[in-house]
Amino acid sequence: MPTLFDPLAIQGLTLGNRIVVPPMGTQLSTPEGAVTDRQLAHYVALAKGGPGLIIVEHAYVSLPGRYRTKQLGAWQDALLPSLRRLVEGAHAEGVAICLQINHAGSMASPEVTGQQPLGASPVPHPRSGNVPRPASKDDLAEIAQQFADAAGRAQAAGFDAVEVHGCHGYLLSQFSSPLTNRREDEYGGDLAGRFRLPLAVVGAVRAKLGPGYPLFYRLPGDDMLAGGWTLADAVAVAPWLLAAGVNVLDISGGLGGDGRGRLEDRVGWWVEAAHRIKEATGAVVVGVGRITEPGYADRVVREGLVDLVAVGREHLKNPNWAKDARRELGAN
Repeated sequence: MPTLFDPLAIQGLTLGNRIVVPPMGTQLSTPEGAVTDRQLAHYVALAKGGPGLIIVEHAYVSLPGRYRTKQLGAWQDALLPSLRRLVEGAHAEGVAICLQINHAGSMASPEVTGQQPLGASPVPHPRSGNVPRPASKDDLAEIAQQFADAAGRAQAAGFDAVEVHGCHGYLLSQFSSPLTNRREDEYGGDLAGRFRLPLAVVGAVRAKLGPGYPLFYRLPGDDMLAGGWTLADAVAVAPWLLAAGVNVLDISGGLGGDGRGRLEDRVGWWVEAAHRIKEATGAVVVGVGRITEPGYADRVVREGLVDLVAVGREHLKNPNWAKDARRELGAN
């Protein structure tokens, strides 16, 4: 079995080790969504620490899909030079870098976007409380194209991979969950209907990127809300995502968020869900959730539970976590 510091090849991209810095919002961008010097310095410091991959915080694909005022953007070509700064900073340290792209849906605040947010159905979001305007079929076609265009910008900027964000209660998560998707058209109803938009987005993104470019999807392991999305749903849709061109499944929380405040007493709280999906489908998976100790991270890779280990808040405390882990484990 591989170890935490063995390389991993993904669709032509070889990562130097199995440590991932997951996407974590910094709120350091300009109001237009451009990278600031402070934000660049943050990512360069993470790259200097030696992870295998940095997944950059969610970048909004359109103005109505913006979550926060100083969120990173990938919604227009004018941001390409800004995005290239992040790529150049990571590559100068020999680290691969991926851009996560996202639409907030009814998590978007009208105070930020200036309009009523879009969503699957006109029901309050369990976290934001926002009641969205139900997206029309024309809206959904436009959203899929916006994701594809944002992915194309990431590729043009030199990112090594793109991750589509389908977790944490944002738009694709809202369509996936029966709690927020009450539609009666082909984008609602059963699991296939509720997952129609995520698959359309993935299809549009894959078509834009071409066949040889690494594509990640952040898939909910569970909504953590009664009557919501379940791990059984995730296991069922995982083969659909792989068939649509996804190369890596990054497992986290759904409509209820990422699990903080609910699951923090469990180390690696999404590792088990990731393993279940890997076991059922053979997918390359990322495990996350309060992973702090190098020994644990190495063990879940050695035991074949996951292929990649995401270490988030420990990297915020110590950007050199990966280098320190290498020394602690005696890895070459």
